[in-house]
Amino acid sequence: MVAVTRVLTVNPGSSSLKLAVVDGDEVTERRTVDRWDGSVDPLAEFTKRVGIDVAAVRIVHGGDRRGPTRLTGAELAALAVFSDLAPLHQPAGLRLATAAAGLLPDVPLFGCYDTSFHSGLPERARAVPVPAALARELGIRRHGFHGLSVAYAVRRAARLLGRAVDELRLVVAHIGSGVSITAVDRGRSADTSMGYSPLEGVPGNTRSGSLDPEVVLALLRAGRGPTEVDDLLTRRSGLAGLSGSDGDVHTLLAARARGDAPARTALAVYTHRIAREIAAARVSLDGLDALVFTGGVAEHNPGLRAEVLAALHHLGLADGDAEFAADDEVVTAPPAAAVLTIRAREELEMARQVHDPAMASAGDRRTS
Repeated sequence: MVAVTRVLTVNPGSSSLKLAVVDGDEVTERRTVDRWDGSVDPLAEFTKRVGIDVAAVRIVHGGDRRGPTRLTGAELAALAVFSDLAPLHQPAGLRLATAAAGLLPDVPLFGCYDTSFHSGLPERARAVPVPAALARELGIRRHGFHGLSVAYAVRRAARLLGRAVDELRLVVAHIGSGVSITAVDRGRSADTSMGYSPLEGVPGNTRSGSLDPEVVLALLRAGRGPTEVDDLLTRRSGLAGLSGSDGDVHTLLAARARGDAPARTALAVYTHRIAREIAAARVSLDGLDALVFTGGVAEHNPGLRAEVLAALHHLGLADGDAEFAADDEVVTAPPAAAVLTIRAREELEMARQVHDPAMASAGDRRTS
């Protein structure tokens, strides 16, 4: 455990950068850079005016690391191995971590990992159906992502519902520029839609989501090399590829309202795939107490949530959904499962993990 009070959290997304100082359970300083170009300049400017005891960087892929680790030079080099699996996030996270080490040489620096929450996935959910010897040789397994967001959402849902984490069976839908759906069985990740890399699952703004492997083989046979295919599936597919736009959901909603057919198709695929993954996640639970929406797209688009919910009546979910008031909202109609919308607060989860690393993986069953 690290004796700290003020935690600098550095949270790079695929197109944004969120910086915060967390003191206890409160964010005392915050800066968000939208349309972030990957520069470390915002971090340099931010650290000049804030006092901190420890720094934590969100790293998307931590392999089998079950909790935060000290970011030494050797650790950063080991984490770079995963850059090919998470090219939109991993290089940026490591670049910011390297910059933080230089800017704050006397401040302990930790990595907090999106994969840690899923490190205890049951074998039925983590195994990839390729030859077992090959999977062992190449380290091919399903990892899962968005774990920092899911971990916070689980704890917050327990508090909103007035129940203990180890009583709850939840499906958590993180819907942002990337989307993942996680079945959480009494505090532990039971299954999740993203796997070996963040490409699996629901289409994102620019990522393809799950494909028939034959599509990839067809691209290779057509003369596209691995680098081009990687770029195509990571940066030019998903909602962007379907619509011919930048793939931003707000852009697509506006275009659909104007009658744009490609935007309508892209959003129909998107909401259908989200609902399908939510329904599939229910298979990994012996009951469902609540569906939890989180992530920027889910938080700010009640109409989109309603489109997803319209396909899920068979799960016994409460009718309807609500937009935020001053705080998170719970919509429930017992005995139906609750529907919650919870703000993504990865910075609070990162600070919590640095205070107590044992809580990072899904072993923490407490409600606070």
